[in-house]
Amino acid sequence: MAGPRVDAPGRLIVALDVPSVAEARDIVSELEGVVSFYKVGLHIQWDDSFKPLVLDLLNAGKEVFIDYKYADIGATMQGGVAGVARTGATFLTIQGSGETTEAAMAAALAGRGDSARPKLLLVTVLTSVDDADVAALGRHSTVEELAVERAQMAARAGFDGAITSGHEAAAIRAVVPPDFLIVTPGVRPAAAAIDDQKRIVTPAAAIKAGADYLVVGRPIIGQDDRQAAAEAIIAEMQPAFDARSS
Repeated sequence: MAGPRVDAPGRLIVALDVPSVAEARDIVSELEGVVSFYKVGLHIQWDDSFKPLVLDLLNAGKEVFIDYKYADIGATMQGGVAGVARTGATFLTIQGSGETTEAAMAAALAGRGDSARPKLLLVTVLTSVDDADVAALGRHSTVEELAVERAQMAARAGFDGAITSGHEAAAIRAVVPPDFLIVTPGVRPAAAAIDDQKRIVTPAAAIKAGADYLVVGRPIIGQDDRQAAAEAIIAEMQPAFDARSS
């Protein structure tokens, strides 16, 4: 049975990974009418105009993904999530590595209270990491095994989804509930530079593997014509979503 049609423009998240809020605002202005979802995070968190940027985006009807990768004791996680919840942001990341226990994850969920936002997404394994890096960290598993393990932990805790590369998306999709969101960074069109990523996929391949949202930074914000770059990625995303829902 065919599912509802997915609107690809609403599933593209542009990463505003730039040095200043002023540059971020320029990008948002250039992408007006094409992109409606933006990721903000560590690059500009100490800019004095950061919070006004987030609130302005939300007030303009845009969606905002706060990529802070929280990881701490439960009380601190709860307080941090509560602060983000007050803004009305759509997504927030929690770091899945280290000592983020299920108890701490439960505290993070408690931080948003009765609100449906932000949706909490567990970062499984960064896309700049490969099997050799995992081994060097003392883990006796592959990236895929580790990503699946952490995604399952997130699902058990009641999180809304996980951040994972397209390489692990299919394996995760097979073991999590249907409504569990898979948000995939490290997305690169075929001709784009790899930069510092190790586990990249094309937009179509990520969606075919089960990704619900794609996070794209440099292949859009690093281009002379950012709007054309975003439109080209959306044009690749839509038939991939259509094929998956047919």
